[in-house]
Amino acid sequence: MKVFAEMFTIAPGNKDHQVAFRCAVGVFVPLITLVLLDRLDLAIFASFGAFTGIYGRNEPHARRLTLQVRGGGLMLLVMFLAALTARVDALAGLSAAGTTWVLVVATTVIAWGCSLVVAWWRLRPSGSLFHIFAFAAIASIPNQPPLWQAMLVAVLTVAFSLLLGQSSRVARSHRTPWVNPRPVALTPREKRTAWHESWGYLVAAGLAGTLGTLAGGWLGIGHNYWAMVAAVVPLVGHTTRHRVSRGLQRIAGTALGLVLLAGILLLQPTPWQTVLVIAACQFGAEMFIARQYMLAQVFVTPLALTSTLLVAPVPPGLLLRDRIVETIIGAAVGIAVVLAPGAWRKLRGRREARTPERFS
Repeated sequence: MKVFAEMFTIAPGNKDHQVAFRCAVGVFVPLITLVLLDRLDLAIFASFGAFTGIYGRNEPHARRLTLQVRGGGLMLLVMFLAALTARVDALAGLSAAGTTWVLVVATTVIAWGCSLVVAWWRLRPSGSLFHIFAFAAIASIPNQPPLWQAMLVAVLTVAFSLLLGQSSRVARSHRTPWVNPRPVALTPREKRTAWHESWGYLVAAGLAGTLGTLAGGWLGIGHNYWAMVAAVVPLVGHTTRHRVSRGLQRIAGTALGLVLLAGILLLQPTPWQTVLVIAACQFGAEMFIARQYMLAQVFVTPLALTSTLLVAPVPPGLLLRDRIVETIIGAAVGIAVVLAPGAWRKLRGRREARTPERFS
């Protein structure tokens, strides 16, 4: 019951509106600029570059800059590797099925590696969810824009997010002392935990990607990386109950978000109106992501899908169907990975208890 109760409780706010406004501006300005330049093929690089703003939410300015430089730099590396992967796949002349499986394997490696880097750097949000999303979404684009243009947009967007992160220093009342504490090295226990959890990301992402791909062949659905993204959601949290709750909230929030998205799509927004929707959803997501995960997902879902439609238009009905099916597959896999160690310990304990002692 406590797992379900967490879906309907909300933590108190902590200057969330300030963070939400910075993140909304951080994605709106680059995207509206690309709309005006008629270069929506570059929009996905701006969208993921703007994720830089989610790091160091309420940290002092010096510490925030350090965290955002690290977060933005890692995201730039992921986007660059994704763009290269897409080009290598094209040069190799792989079949559609071959390309899909290469993408699953590569994204799984990204899930594992980025979870380690994020843990080593003590970045928050923790985990590699955003990196999985960025890598797979970019690598799956069939018609890649020129690499230098894509990375230029990504770098400029990251730089703009860094400026926004420091913008409150203009007001003396909001300015924090420019003191950047010496980074605290991970303890041996924290290192073991980081390695242990990274294998969880490897298993969850790989298994979800495999099942999502197989389900795509059986049911005719696509976007298998959405299953991989959903699978790592339950891996974040300090208790098993909280992790399972995150998985269930991902499914429920996605379902509600799809209802909101359907209403938005019925209005048939133009590109500049879509950018406004993206900025509004970014604001809503950051307002609640640290306080109520299910409510945040109501905004995250249309945010992610409208961004997809902006770059690669597909029939909305298929997009909505793929999202809910892949989310259920991924969340189920993630919850299973969370519960598996405890279930194995209980099973082993029962077997040991049933084993008769050899000596009395």
